[in-house]
Amino acid sequence: MNFSSDNVSPICPEILAAIAEASDPALPYGADAASQQLDQAFSDLFGKEVAVVPVATGTAANLVGLSALVSPFGGVACHHQAHINRTESTGVAFYGNGAKLLTMDGPSAKLLPETLDAFLTRENTHGMHSVDPECVAITQATEFGTIYDVDEVQAIGKVAKAHGMKFFMDGARFANAIAALGCHPADITWKAGLDVLSFGATKNGAMAVDAIILFDPSLRARVEKARKRGGHLFSKHRYLAAQLLAYVKDDLWLRNARHANQAASALCQSLETLGARAAFAPQGNELFVHMDDDLADRLRKAGLVFRPWPAVGPDAFRFVSGWNSPIEAIRALPETL
Repeated sequence: MNFSSDNVSPICPEILAAIAEASDPALPYGADAASQQLDQAFSDLFGKEVAVVPVATGTAANLVGLSALVSPFGGVACHHQAHINRTESTGVAFYGNGAKLLTMDGPSAKLLPETLDAFLTRENTHGMHSVDPECVAITQATEFGTIYDVDEVQAIGKVAKAHGMKFFMDGARFANAIAALGCHPADITWKAGLDVLSFGATKNGAMAVDAIILFDPSLRARVEKARKRGGHLFSKHRYLAAQLLAYVKDDLWLRNARHANQAASALCQSLETLGARAAFAPQGNELFVHMDDDLADRLRKAGLVFRPWPAVGPDAFRFVSGWNSPIEAIRALPETL
């Protein structure tokens, strides 16, 4: 069982079928029928008019999306463990034409509203001599697998609004967060003041597509220009659109995420039975545990693939479940080792 990443999971059947069905000739660059349906499909999902800009990678969704919210001389306030800071190279500066990440700490990779408020107050006092924050960015779920609840997201949105800043969410695992919270997608997005969401699909059953969701549709032209300039405009755009339409149809995105979350919870129970200790209570599909080398070796010999995670601790490891993880086999682990 490979728990190194949810990116190891295959394409789920519904999305694979949608790709095959999109193989007929169609107009390029988003002029096809499937692409024309995206705005309405996601407007229905979020309960608000939105504009949807598909890209093939989560990196592009984050960086192109953020570029619409920050100027070349502005800053993006985020947690120092945020994916855009730890795992996107210098992409924010590249796509933002010089925009800088302004990082801070917080428990379990989360920003605290009071810490953010103090940080923004302090950073907004240096005028022309420094980088002024223009945007707040959070990762949902976080890099440590923790999830901002509705109140936490809305509190951060209020702080951002009070400081006149834009609000961005890296939602590579947004589906897992919604599945865990059981809330409406609107509750932690536009109702919390969110301007742009990077809506992940690749990790949750798609082949290669994530969507930039613009809660202010007037941003579309700017984002589409940035997408083209960055080399992320697909000519056969329909293959991205077909995946996204299949993903949100009949709540496939939530069903996949619920399964992945349940698999992570089952894995946590099995590993704790074997002597591991969870670093954080499992909420989504990422699990971080402390365990000794002997148990790690036994798991590897049994065929499990996972990764050490020094950011959590010297004896910490990360396991990530997927939409297709075998829950019954996971539950049986203590009996098979």
